Amino acid sequence: MNDLFRLLPAFRRHARGLVFALLLSILTLAAGIGLLGVSGWFITAAALAGASLTFDLFAPSALVRGLSFLRIVSRYAERVTGHDATLRLLADLRTLVFRRLIPLAPGRLGRLGGGDLVSRLTGDVDALDTVFLLAIAPIATGLVMTALLALVLWAILPAAALALLAAAALAFLVAPFLLIRAGRTAGERLQGANARLRGAVVDAVEGHADIVAFAAEAAAGARFSAAADEAARARRGQATVAATGQAIVQAAAGLAMVAALAGGLGPLAAGTIAPATLVGVLLAIVALFEIAGPVMRGAARFGAAAAAARRIGALADLEPLVVDSAAPVALPDGADLRFEAVRFGYDPARPVLDGLSLAVAPGERVAIVGPSGAGKSTILHLLLRIMDVDAGRVTVAGADVRDVAQADLHRRVALLDQRAPVFIGTLGENLRIGDPAADDARLYDALDKARLGDFVRSLPDGLASWVGEAGQTLSAGQARRLCLARALLSPAAIIALDEPTAGLDPETEEAFFRDLAAAAAGRTVVLVTHAALPEGTVDRVLNLADRRLAGALGAVGPA
Repeated sequence: MNDLFRLLPAFRRHARGLVFALLLSILTLAAGIGLLGVSGWFITAAALAGASLTFDLFAPSALVRGLSFLRIVSRYAERVTGHDATLRLLADLRTLVFRRLIPLAPGRLGRLGGGDLVSRLTGDVDALDTVFLLAIAPIATGLVMTALLALVLWAILPAAALALLAAAALAFLVAPFLLIRAGRTAGERLQGANARLRGAVVDAVEGHADIVAFAAEAAAGARFSAAADEAARARRGQATVAATGQAIVQAAAGLAMVAALAGGLGPLAAGTIAPATLVGVLLAIVALFEIAGPVMRGAARFGAAAAAARRIGALADLEPLVVDSAAPVALPDGADLRFEAVRFGYDPARPVLDGLSLAVAPGERVAIVGPSGAGKSTILHLLLRIMDVDAGRVTVAGADVRDVAQADLHRRVALLDQRAPVFIGTLGENLRIGDPAADDARLYDALDKARLGDFVRSLPDGLASWVGEAGQTLSAGQARRLCLARALLSPAAIIALDEPTAGLDPETEEAFFRDLAAAAAGRTVVLVTHAALPEGTVDRVLNLADRRLAGALGAVGPA
């Protein structure tokens, strides 16, 4: 519950729409109660009047038509208003969650699975629509209408008012409370199972090539089936709780009718209440419990909503690995960088880098090589301040990266790694991530530098050509060159490349490196790679071993 209360500020932004939807819900139920009560009274009175010429048909029939029209209009308006406010609320919640994720990337988010993140951003947020549509609004509507109807019945038949209050207390207070408690475990299991199910789907889609290559289809299918079976069991448990609630409501409505009828027999015999009025009272009581159905469904699903809020809250509680200083300094102009006696370890007791020093002059191209796991990528992550050093310091243009705003640092240093994403969209949209204001001429200039311009010009739609998810419409080399062009479009004076040719064939790899020197001319380049570099690619090659950088290895002159 506390996690749901933490989301109240988002609800307040849409308070006007939600309250208006609640008022329309009350009006709809009031019209329904009035319609059923008046119709029962009208039909009974007409039947008892028989052929009497003194019975007025016009006023009751007009009232029935008016209530019918009111109920239709108010129901439609309530659905439109309520769902509009709820969907806008969910959109805001999803935006808030995404904004919370941004400072966590990539340091914190790298420890969470992609499927789990997708589940929290979509399924968990969607589960929160239960809170208003199926919980708050129906319960509030039921309680308000119970009070109003009880006041009316008290003036007509006090016994019916008492029966109504007892049954409504059971349907709108006691039963929801019990169902929320009973459905908590099923709801938590359902959200967890849905997260694992989405994770299995995302992992299978992203890794389908490896799954097929290693003949792991059976294992992937078994994982998916296990998650689906767990979700189905949790849904059955939730449905059982909801069905139990529906049975309680039906019993409560029936008992209220019987009690009201028993209490009305005496006044009916005494002639203090007309038969038609008694029928109208009984049917009005039945009509009230129309709202109890959504109440029971909402109570059964409340556990899932609470679990979803808890999972979202867990993201909100994560602290970024790095934060801007309280008073960041301006980043001076320049493209030089230095590592001064840097020490860093993911486990402080086992440093990956210790006493590492490096100086790169503006416009210089440096390659860092070494065995896997030596910490080459860590050097780039420290340069970009994805994490902070344990000792020593990293500077760009003479400023400690911990003292400048991360946004300024990332405008100065661009990263191209082996997992650089190509997003669903057009080639132009992917490129403009590097510079949203770039015109087509600049895009083609960057593509030409990355040796991809002629290919894009040959496409029927050019820059408007559609790119599939993860660049499926491009070859691996073309996708990597597209990412290089995007990095070149950025205003960054320093380009960091982390295994940019991983997964490419030798010919494509060599061509990429030969073109890199010309494409990045005038910029500082720090390249991490295992590949053999063609002559002229970089000015220096350094070897990372024993947590430090060794001297130049086969330094080659500039191209």
